Amino acid sequence: MNTIASFILVLGVLIFVHELGHFIFAKLFGVRVLKFSLGFGPRLVGKVVGETEYVISAFPLGGFVKMFGENPDEQEISEADRRVSFSHKSVAARFCIVLAGPLFNLLFAVVLFFGLFIAIGVPQPVDTTLVGKVNEESPAYTAGLKTGDEILSIDGRSTVHWEDVLEGVKRSEGRQLTMVIRRGQEEITLSVVPQRDSVKNVFGEEVEQRYMIGIVKDDKVEYQRVGPVQAFIDACRQTWMYVWLTAMGFVKILQRVVPASELGGPILIAQIAGEQMKAGWINLVYFMGLLSVNLGILNLLPIPVLDGGHLVFLSIEGVLRRPVHERAQIIAQQVGIALLGALMIFVFYNDIIRILQ
Repeated sequence: MNTIASFILVLGVLIFVHELGHFIFAKLFGVRVLKFSLGFGPRLVGKVVGETEYVISAFPLGGFVKMFGENPDEQEISEADRRVSFSHKSVAARFCIVLAGPLFNLLFAVVLFFGLFIAIGVPQPVDTTLVGKVNEESPAYTAGLKTGDEILSIDGRSTVHWEDVLEGVKRSEGRQLTMVIRRGQEEITLSVVPQRDSVKNVFGEEVEQRYMIGIVKDDKVEYQRVGPVQAFIDACRQTWMYVWLTAMGFVKILQRVVPASELGGPILIAQIAGEQMKAGWINLVYFMGLLSVNLGILNLLPIPVLDGGHLVFLSIEGVLRRPVHERAQIIAQQVGIALLGALMIFVFYNDIIRILQ
């Protein structure tokens, strides 16, 4: 139940933000909005306010804003209707309306992090020599190091910062090291023999080879109070980091550095959302920010039926000074629907395989 509630909360908010972007900019440019829907499929609840019907539908895997004149035909319309028709707006206006959805998702991440940093401060890693994790079957595991141990010295050299630990192991060149650690109130001396191993980045690519013992630094952080300006700057930095990671993630999948089996769908999102809610609201905010950035970048991909595909058509129209032929748009959208359908089946398959494993 916690997983389902978290999934509906996270995805519902992000879809609402995305569609709100389209809705607000449509209104700004004088386009008549016929329907604002959260979800697809059968209508659960709804209400007509003014010229717009606001609806919550059965399947919460998306949403849409239906605008007057999105699919123009050959029949004549009145001058009054032309003024509120999407297709009769300038290319620049239509471009802004389409772009607003993904843009709002990116801006929402900034807003989330800004609120978080104002509320609790900006997280700063605490530089200690505490061991946060010991990898199994590693030299450290064999030597008897445990999570929570504090490394006091290596071969008689005091270790105050984690960098001291890294340098001490690196300098060993594979020879046996003598480590003094503090475990609770007790000081213990251990011998460990580093092994040469690969250092990998977040995408699993080998960065370098060096001597290691198989331990990870404790991830304790302290929250530093900051003013609104600094909180905004840090929120932009955090969002940009997620934008870069998301964009590079797509690139690495195309380069086959990251296996396609790592892709996840709604089931994986629901599982992670549930786990993050259990871990605390701070974790849930970070996950929601990351997912909002993912949704924004995903919608900017140049695939027909996605916002990015529409932006490509509008860019071509802006250059050629005439719309892309309707037949070409229909074929492109059919191809886009097929691609998205195949992708959805694939990520559902990945999710089910993960559950079975």
